[in-house]
Amino acid sequence: MARINLLPWRAERRKQRQKEFGAMLALAAVAGLALWLAVNTYYNAQIEGQRARNAFLDQQIAQVDERIKEIDELDRQRARLLARKDVIEKLQASRSQMVHLFDSLVRTIPDGVMLTSLKQEGERLTLEGRSQSNARVSTYMRNLEGSGWMTRPDLSIIEARAAEGAAMPGLPYAFRLTVTLANPSAPEGAADEAAEATPTGGAAP
Repeated sequence: MARINLLPWRAERRKQRQKEFGAMLALAAVAGLALWLAVNTYYNAQIEGQRARNAFLDQQIAQVDERIKEIDELDRQRARLLARKDVIEKLQASRSQMVHLFDSLVRTIPDGVMLTSLKQEGERLTLEGRSQSNARVSTYMRNLEGSGWMTRPDLSIIEARAAEGAAMPGLPYAFRLTVTLANPSAPEGAADEAAEATPTGGAAP
């Protein structure tokens, strides 16, 4: 019986399998590298896209901030213009008010009362004078209240005092009272707000 030596064939077969296994390893490595490159490229693209969106949002936010600053500046300008308008309107109203005030002062003084001085501090007017009696001062206060241009008469002093000079005969009582200036054509409550304002007026002899 003839004998066949299979060792060379088995060695050749083993080498062939090793080559195939190496090729498969190489192919797996190439496939893994290609997959890694694809995944890395995808995520890099996503990151770059997000960075681009963030940059766009930052640009839009900067533009909105600039517009907000412009709006704030416009609001400040509007407030300044409204303040100037309010001052002008108050000055115009004050001119008319002073005319009516002096007219009311003349019309409201009853017989037996004489004013010696008046002083304005903001919306408060201080009147000093001489009177024949307490009743004359009470009448004067009622007249002031009913004038429409002066409200809240408040008598602070009334006392018998010797007349200074011959210009005050028969006027033994000296008095001092304050009133709040008002404007009958102003909205209701304006006089109250004016009375609470800080006094910034001058004196009138």
